[in-house]
Amino acid sequence: MRALFQRTICTLRASAFSTGVLLCLTFALPAQANDQNQLDGMKQEIARQQQQLSSKKQQLNDVQKTLKQQELAIAKSAGNIRQAEQKISQLTHSIASLEKEQQALQQRQIGQREQLKTLITSHYKLGKSSPLANLLGENDGAELERMAEYASRLSEARSRALDELSATDTELQLKKHQLNEQRTTQQTLLAELKQERTKLVSSQKARQSTVKQLQGQLSADKRYLTELKDNESRLIVEIAKAKKAAEVAARKARVRMDGLGSFKGKLPWPVKGSIRHAYGSPLQGELRWKGMVISQSIGSEVKAVHGGKIVFADWLRGYGLMVAIDHGHGDMTFYGYNQTVLKKVGDTVQTNEAIALVGDSGGQERPGLYFEIRRKGTATNPKPWLTR
Repeated sequence: MRALFQRTICTLRASAFSTGVLLCLTFALPAQANDQNQLDGMKQEIARQQQQLSSKKQQLNDVQKTLKQQELAIAKSAGNIRQAEQKISQLTHSIASLEKEQQALQQRQIGQREQLKTLITSHYKLGKSSPLANLLGENDGAELERMAEYASRLSEARSRALDELSATDTELQLKKHQLNEQRTTQQTLLAELKQERTKLVSSQKARQSTVKQLQGQLSADKRYLTELKDNESRLIVEIAKAKKAAEVAARKARVRMDGLGSFKGKLPWPVKGSIRHAYGSPLQGELRWKGMVISQSIGSEVKAVHGGKIVFADWLRGYGLMVAIDHGHGDMTFYGYNQTVLKKVGDTVQTNEAIALVGDSGGQERPGLYFEIRRKGTATNPKPWLTR
């Protein structure tokens, strides 16, 4: 019976290890009569710890889901704010242009009114010395004909001046209407912008609370190490999916999918900033950074280092809002921790084109950009590829 009991303990330990948790239970070998009771107690303890582990894992998943929802809400607000700011900027330029056109029309209107005033005065004076008065006087026929021609042209000029003034008045009223409409739109956008910023601040505060909760659940080194390994596995899965999408995208791309091979040392930086974590530096335990983290303030533009096709643009656990670009020949670049993404899957991008805004998504404590280069699925040090 004692041999059977020892074999049972070994099996239970192997089962526990397969879950990634080592269960250490200290006991003294009981007398043969109590073996069954001890074995039942051991089973109950293992079941309790496994249930506790499953509960903690579920809690971690729930917190990650909450974090994802909050960071996607932040991304939406940040994207709306950027669009509103761009529209307001365009409207500001348009309003300034319309105001200049309005001022020019007002000056033209003043000139046309003065011209019309002069024509009316001339016509009035001509009327006082009408052809009938000249006919009753001693003026000859030639003079009479000349005065009649002058009166006709004066009448035509006055008619044209009236038409031009009327057209200017109509155009001026149109400009005033356009200005009023654009100013109203501008005020509406400013109000919406204020609301979005309020929503953004609220979402950011909620996120901070969730990040603290997440850090508390990952406080144990082994648990954090397991989460990091799982994050990398998720990235590898997404890379595999992206490769399939990239094969289709390469055939439809309007940019040269010539890979990065001939551009080593020539690629522009995705953002300008200091390197917080370098490629290959320790991450946790035996894990090392597969890319690098560049410090930069929230909202700064993230730019593509080379032309290609967007094959991933979504939230990925551990990396936050991530953008992946396929450059052809098995070369891909990854941009993580973003506040929001500006492109969607299938979009074509050029070198130095804005693709995202710097953020702290994925549960990061500080803003920055995670940047990674992979060649045929293998991560490589990105720094030598960037310009000095």
